[in-house]
Amino acid sequence: MVLFFYNLALLAALVAGAPWWLWRMATTHKYRAGLAERLGFVRLGRERRAGGDSLPFARPVIWLHAVSVGEVLAVGRLIAELDRDLPDFQVLISTTTRTGQDLARSRFGAERVFYCPLDLPWAVRAYLNGLQPSLLVLTETEFWPNLLRGCIRRRIPVAVVNARISDRSWPRYRRLRWFWRPLLSGLEQVLAQSETDAERFRALGCAPDRVLVAGNLKFDVRAAGESEATRQLKTLAGDLRLLVAGSTLEGEESALLEAWPRLLQADPRLVLVLAPRHPERFAAVAALVQRSGIPWVRRSDWKAEAPRQILVPGQIVLLDTIGELASVYSLAAVAFIGGSLIPAGGHNPLEPAQFGVPIVMGPHYANFRAITEELLASNALRIAAKEGLGAALLDLLDNRPAAAAMGQRSLQVFAQQAGATGRCIHALRELLAAAQPQGQAGQRQPGQELPV
Repeated sequence: MVLFFYNLALLAALVAGAPWWLWRMATTHKYRAGLAERLGFVRLGRERRAGGDSLPFARPVIWLHAVSVGEVLAVGRLIAELDRDLPDFQVLISTTTRTGQDLARSRFGAERVFYCPLDLPWAVRAYLNGLQPSLLVLTETEFWPNLLRGCIRRRIPVAVVNARISDRSWPRYRRLRWFWRPLLSGLEQVLAQSETDAERFRALGCAPDRVLVAGNLKFDVRAAGESEATRQLKTLAGDLRLLVAGSTLEGEESALLEAWPRLLQADPRLVLVLAPRHPERFAAVAALVQRSGIPWVRRSDWKAEAPRQILVPGQIVLLDTIGELASVYSLAAVAFIGGSLIPAGGHNPLEPAQFGVPIVMGPHYANFRAITEELLASNALRIAAKEGLGAALLDLLDNRPAAAAMGQRSLQVFAQQAGATGRCIHALRELLAAAQPQGQAGQRQPGQELPV
């Protein structure tokens, strides 16, 4: 009954918002991207099993859903190890955002990446019928009622990796626990980032014996090789020092530009690498930098071969590409993590930590609280509000021995906390082994719905 009213409300919202969505689709490409897939057109699954079996793939499917770029990066090693350790299964990856889709296709191959369907009954049903997964793996808190209910009805086990409920989301989940309890109680395995997250999932109705603390997959993230931007920056920067500001949001670029003259006065050999979080803001940030009068260059203007004009002290490089930031952090004298000067929850400080780079963040880091507090406890990260950002960056740029020591501590924290991927692989293997065998007489065939 609860799901009925959810679908009724969802339908009403779709009807009421249809004019706006149609306008956005007509004017913005990102809203059209993958629309057919989101509405239930299953692009994958043309390959059939030898012998005429009804399953759409040559091997049983593990469907792993990663929302956007951050989640795709987090599960990269997990997918590689699933491919290696479970060769009898086909791992397919869905994303929600276009940037996540582009990165996943480049990392894992377009033939096994697709847009996650909207949580509409017919779209979800089409994918469960088309993929007939043996296991659904969700990341963090990507819960969709129709998808969860569809898997429960078909006895498709659902696991959650890197599971977390942020401080900002927790009050809302707690108020709606009456809605979530029937759905979350059907989860077969919840592999939480921390004990706090585990306690929250248990409080929402997950079976206590199915909730384990596995750690954060992002501690196992490694840059996927040296990006082209990193190779070119090495050539073009020479002996210049790089301040890398990653995943910045509106208001943070202006704060960095305001502090830039003071930083340059202290160290005239600096270059700022500025990487906005969202591609749709690249043009706006370019205009902001242009108005500042500071010399700058777009990364996207560089060709495959390095341009002849080297970088000059005081210049800004606008990193307006996807998937290159993690590797570029390896060149940083100091890294600033965006999304943290404003109340947006922050972004992942582990990307520079893996290279032993000293890190500065703003005070808003709720999305990565456990990681940030782990780094703070080891004096491996510095917190600065907007008005103190320049001073914090200046201190680390000026005091090289202290910055180097902080970077080494961040690398130690990164190494000590690794291992979540292995724990998740072990749990998922056990879950698959315990699942009901497929195709035996008298047992459910994959994708067969149970009576309501």
